[in-house]
Amino acid sequence: MVNESEIKTALQTVKYPGYSRDIVSFGLVKNISSAQGAVTVQIQLTSGTPEIVQQIKAESEQALRNVAGIQQVFVQVNLPAGGSGPAANPLTTPSRVSGLKRIVAVASGKGGVGKSTTSVNLACALSLLGSRVGLLDCDIYGPSIPLMMGVRRKPTVNEREQLVPLENHGVKLMSMGFLLEGDSPVIWRGPMIMKTIQQFFFSVAWGELDYLLVDLPPGTGDAQLSLCQTVPLDGGVIVTTPQEASLGVVRKGIGMFQKLNVPILGIIENMSYFTTPNGERVEIFGHGGGRDEADRQAVPFLGEIPLFTEIRLGGDKGEPITVTTPEGAAGQTFLQVARALRERLP
Repeated sequence: MVNESEIKTALQTVKYPGYSRDIVSFGLVKNISSAQGAVTVQIQLTSGTPEIVQQIKAESEQALRNVAGIQQVFVQVNLPAGGSGPAANPLTTPSRVSGLKRIVAVASGKGGVGKSTTSVNLACALSLLGSRVGLLDCDIYGPSIPLMMGVRRKPTVNEREQLVPLENHGVKLMSMGFLLEGDSPVIWRGPMIMKTIQQFFFSVAWGELDYLLVDLPPGTGDAQLSLCQTVPLDGGVIVTTPQEASLGVVRKGIGMFQKLNVPILGIIENMSYFTTPNGERVEIFGHGGGRDEADRQAVPFLGEIPLFTEIRLGGDKGEPITVTTPEGAAGQTFLQVARALRERLP
């Protein structure tokens, strides 16, 4: 007997027309039933044309007929009550935010690779290079940008009832951490996360910015999907450490961006090596894995960031090393990465 998992696996080969992403991951497959070799599937579209309906129906039927044990296939594809409409994003149509010239997501496949530290110093480096920069903390469950940027205040509301972003070190900031009391946890399901991320874009008075960096939580979950649904991204940056345990999930992060049609701007290798006081170079996590993976994936390599103690100290004190000591080795490293990123986004 064919089970639901096998049916979904087959339907994952059906791409939504015009997208590299499948109808299952878009959440369009609503009901599946099977009995005695007969399979019935209901697909609910949020928009589309009769041509899209017929294409999805035909491809879904063909995918299911290829599954051993399925003898009869019934696929029903529904449009919204209003009938057909223009072909659009099957989830929602991302909208440009007035004043934001470029929006860049900073992501990692797993936690602990220094993604937020990299986001903070990259934002400060772009500001030092003369750009108008904002930093949005989309790690709803574990916001760390307030600590690393040295801001503990709550945002105010302007006359248009928009949140006014806080600012420090020349960077405009917004984070769930500014809105919480103390160490209060956020215990939310996906829809609340999506609504919050939408508000962080459209209910915040960002003003005119050359770059808005978006610090994403690790992984490929609700926050990442919500971001790609909310605004059109100009690109994504992947932060990794050199060892295979980190690089393995980097591939998932790259795959996520590719499926959501987000350009990969490059890979940054963090914690590349450590230099002892006597000058000895120690490659704690290995070395060169980020560059090798970039070559393997045919994406740009933006640079490597050594393991500097002062980077960690700056984050703990809310004084990013790129701001306090831009002429030092650590500060210069982030400035080089910022220049490489800027070249990818003319």
